[in-house]
Amino acid sequence: MTLSSRIFGIAVLSLAALSAQGPIQPRSGRAPKEPALPNASLRVESNLVLVPVTVNDELNHPVTGLEKENFRIYDDKQLQTITSFSTEDEPIALGLVFDDSGSMKGTLPQGRRAVAQFLGLANPEDEFFLVEFDSTPRLTVPLTGNPGTINSEILLTKSGGSTALFDALYLALNEMRKSKLTKKALVLISDGGENHSRYTQKELDNLVRESDSLIYTILVPGFDADPGLMSRIAEMTGAHSYFAGANELPDIALKICVELRNRYVIGYAPQDTVRDGRYHRIEVKLVPPRGLPKLRAHWRVGYFAPSD
Repeated sequence: MTLSSRIFGIAVLSLAALSAQGPIQPRSGRAPKEPALPNASLRVESNLVLVPVTVNDELNHPVTGLEKENFRIYDDKQLQTITSFSTEDEPIALGLVFDDSGSMKGTLPQGRRAVAQFLGLANPEDEFFLVEFDSTPRLTVPLTGNPGTINSEILLTKSGGSTALFDALYLALNEMRKSKLTKKALVLISDGGENHSRYTQKELDNLVRESDSLIYTILVPGFDADPGLMSRIAEMTGAHSYFAGANELPDIALKICVELRNRYVIGYAPQDTVRDGRYHRIEVKLVPPRGLPKLRAHWRVGYFAPSD
């Protein structure tokens, strides 16, 4: 079997197996090829920057099987030496940010199914929480290892009111700080129609840049839909933004779960070690094995250096 077939076979089989088998199983406990990684925060700690990266093919399937040599990483346009590389499956902290404002009334049943899909694919060590929002955000279920609590609460959801999207993400990012897990992600299910937040977009942007969480956005079509806002939020963190008809929500939930389980974490010690708190831009380039078609990488675009 060629290397191309092996890599893409793994990706396709992962999707098929997940649909048939239910919960995603952790990978076997092989010894990692590189030193174990600490928490994947994009702030520099002990002179190490850790960058979570996902790789997809042209059909948006996650691609596994790549090695350290298939990546190049740049910090403010300077090529860096990769010192740590990990593809090990680890527990995930997942925050579900659910829009139940009046504009979402017709999609609540499908939204509940999408949430159930996320929870049904949980591993025992995963953590979850639920933020719901209309005119105000509510931490309906704080960080927990018991996903059943969220399933019970989401069934009681009713739609109404305006859309405080920025405030909801602000609340969710602060709740995520309580988790000690390496892999962290928020999933925002909304039509993107922000119209009632106390926090501004600039204040939210600053918090997003300082966080170590991916933010996946699922845009549900509606009269208030704002695709540009939803895409921008996801792209800032290196995650995907999905545009979904109501019936597609459960399938998109599956895609996000597969991607989260197949993420690379690349570590490097920056050549620029000045502790000035400055924002550094990151660029990741792929050097795929010969014979593979075009691949796309997604990563968080930068980090703040520490300051004295």
